Amino acid sequence: MQFNITRTKCMIKLLGDISNLSIALIKSHHVQLILGPCTWEEASLVADIGNKNQIPILSFADVTPNWAIEQWPFLVQASPNQHGQMKAIAAIVKSWEWHQVTMIYEDTDSSVNGVLPHLFDALKEAGVRIIHHLSLGPLTTTNSLSKELERLQSGQCRIFVVNLSFLLAIRLFEKANKMKMMENGYVWITTNSMTSLVHSIDASIISYMQGVMGVRSYFPENEPHFQDFYFKFCKKFASKYPEEKNHELGIFALQAYDALWSVCLTMMESNKVGQQLLDKILLSDFQGLSGRVQFFNKKLAPGQIFQIINVIGKSYQELGFWSSKLGFSKTIAENVTYNSSMRNLGQVIWPGGPWYTPKGWTLSTTAEPLRIGVPTRSLFKNYVNVEYDLLENKSLFSGFSIDLFKATVEQLPFYLPYNFYPFNGTYDALVEQIHLKYTHL
Repeated sequence: MQFNITRTKCMIKLLGDISNLSIALIKSHHVQLILGPCTWEEASLVADIGNKNQIPILSFADVTPNWAIEQWPFLVQASPNQHGQMKAIAAIVKSWEWHQVTMIYEDTDSSVNGVLPHLFDALKEAGVRIIHHLSLGPLTTTNSLSKELERLQSGQCRIFVVNLSFLLAIRLFEKANKMKMMENGYVWITTNSMTSLVHSIDASIISYMQGVMGVRSYFPENEPHFQDFYFKFCKKFASKYPEEKNHELGIFALQAYDALWSVCLTMMESNKVGQQLLDKILLSDFQGLSGRVQFFNKKLAPGQIFQIINVIGKSYQELGFWSSKLGFSKTIAENVTYNSSMRNLGQVIWPGGPWYTPKGWTLSTTAEPLRIGVPTRSLFKNYVNVEYDLLENKSLFSGFSIDLFKATVEQLPFYLPYNFYPFNGTYDALVEQIHLKYTHL
């Protein structure tokens, strides 16, 4: 298994070179600022040190509990939380009238306590239930992963929401592909932690993810400020890494650049340290590459717009956007039309390549069909009728009640297996079979 992680690292490195940024984080052998913890787990390890030494810590974790901000006053969340993303995912699921999903997440505090509750609430509001949970850890073995996927494969639900770190998500899709879980009938939706790095995946890996739908943070790439920066970046990147053909920028690199720039602006204005340095950083208010850089309660303002993509071929296509309180749109513009459903965004290529929308469920390999007794002595044949076909050697069931039952089952948001059985007795005797739990009609 190979990854092109180097490209992402090179981009992040070059971001700091383009404008000749120079920040002395260490002066007189004393650290003035810590920039870079990318997860809540990492940030929490250094937060106490920063607090005791009055060193501001700018964390890129997308989840920072409110209690942590109070306990560690020098901890700042320099990336927007992704709570709004959970509402976007719920809106996607609702758009296609799926009513049950399986959640696959990483066994970390930020995922369990940060992501899951918000996703659960958003799905509940949309009339969707999480019927299965699959928790994976960085040390999950290949054998264990296979067994967990086999368990999901044997169930009915075919809608999977994946909130995993990049490398763990790659392992998941590689194994799912081998187990033929990336084919017709399956739906995979990835969150920002994976989707925002799709552009850096090699073709050999992205081939495992065909048809995956993803939600990622939006950044204003059509703005003149960004276009000017991107031109300089591509020129610099091409001169240093001519072997790399993909110059696409990711949201994580842009957020790192914006955080670095906010520190630069602060240090250029004054030589403040400690609490005064922190206070100046929290007053930042400018249009960054990733969006507006403005802090509220020591957290970057949460994202309100998310982009929806579809993995196809060697890359992906952009389907459209979801905006908080507005809904789905094909573009981000002043006079754009918004819709409550993403069906108007265009054709989605699902895993396996079908043009039709997957049902979201299938027949469970362990499901026991309902046994439905049908009376053979009915006096009203148009209502219910049972006939025996000698050629086919089976009973045929017809009538209004049979048609109504079948039509009702087809409208259910899940699969309901059943079999009709002729019952040669009275209606009272048929009802009694239920009380007796008699299974052989």
